[in-house]
Amino acid sequence: MVETVYVGNAGVDGAADAGWLLGHFVPAGELRHSTDVEVKWGVHPPGQARSRWATGELRTTLLVLVEGCFRVELPDRTVRLAAPGDYVVWARGMDHSWFAERASVVLTVRWPSLPGYRVDPPVLR
Repeated sequence: MVETVYVGNAGVDGAADAGWLLGHFVPAGELRHSTDVEVKWGVHPPGQARSRWATGELRTTLLVLVEGCFRVELPDRTVRLAAPGDYVVWARGMDHSWFAERASVVLTVRWPSLPGYRVDPPVLR
């Protein structure tokens, strides 16, 4: 039987999957399994960057800054998130990358949850 309530800690639960808490990658039958949406609690040290640009994206993404200073790089602009609560949304098909200007915590929501998007671990610049 699928549980109807799950209580956890984002830092602990996300540690095993690069911060991702909810999505298709959680085993079927667990409450956090979803093909509709993915949720990530991202903790990034200063200077950390995405290892390479995401291209051919088939999901819409919302990224909210919890603390720190974080840059989202898009083909035609760079969005700097500097105050808690600053956020950016980008559409399907939008190539992107990111960079942590300072130690940062971000909450990312993507939809739908699709397999096949794992990339190399982030790098420090």
